[in-house]
Amino acid sequence: MLVENASLPLEAGRVTVLVGPNGAGKSTLLKLLTGEISPGRGLVRFAGEPLAAIAPWRLAARRAVMAQQTRLAFPFSVYEVARLGVDGIGRGLDRPRREAIVAQCLADAGVLSLAPRSYQTLSGGEKQRVQFARALCQLTAGRSSAAAQALFLDEPVSSLDLCHQIALLDMAREVAAGGVAVLIVLHDLNLAVTYADTLVVMDRGRIMARGRPEAVLDDTLLRDVFRVDLALGLSPRAGIPFLLPQQRMSV
Repeated sequence: MLVENASLPLEAGRVTVLVGPNGAGKSTLLKLLTGEISPGRGLVRFAGEPLAAIAPWRLAARRAVMAQQTRLAFPFSVYEVARLGVDGIGRGLDRPRREAIVAQCLADAGVLSLAPRSYQTLSGGEKQRVQFARALCQLTAGRSSAAAQALFLDEPVSSLDLCHQIALLDMAREVAAGGVAVLIVLHDLNLAVTYADTLVVMDRGRIMARGRPEAVLDDTLLRDVFRVDLALGLSPRAGIPFLLPQQRMSV
């Protein structure tokens, strides 16, 4: 999906959640922002610096990416996969410090007990949590050399049960609280409005709305973008919106 006329600032210390139907351009926009693909026109900046001008080793210390799918050709252990986030950018750290980073990030992702296991034998959900640990390792190892950092998560909870979805997204908020700009692509609208400081709604390659979830969402936008009638309510305890599907619209 082509992305047209997209302007999306990401703020340090805040969680931005990107939502939209399949084919809306969410993953394409994320790839543009991370430098995986280059824009046909326009410019992506990281902390004011053109992204294309940042050396790969510097960029690795400043931003971590968790892709939708990651295939490994070699029989790495879980520990070795997580350590990939430290290798290359943590060379200035002594071995005990590097090992401590890997162990802590595996624990933060809830997969420390899987450390000796072969990555290839894991379930889809377990692999997602290990890849999240790798991204945490990368940010932690690069923290001393990077003034500004960002974490990009592309559908990070698609294979997780509810308990682990919440645990991963809670951890993403903790990362943001440490001053990191966090961008998450999600399909679950209720999770999106729960965790987003800024909600971005995309459709057909365009950003349709951006802002606080309670300010952005309304019946018309939801119907036009997601082609379904959704009942929009407000949680009396948390004060955040929630959505209940009512009826699929004919298309």
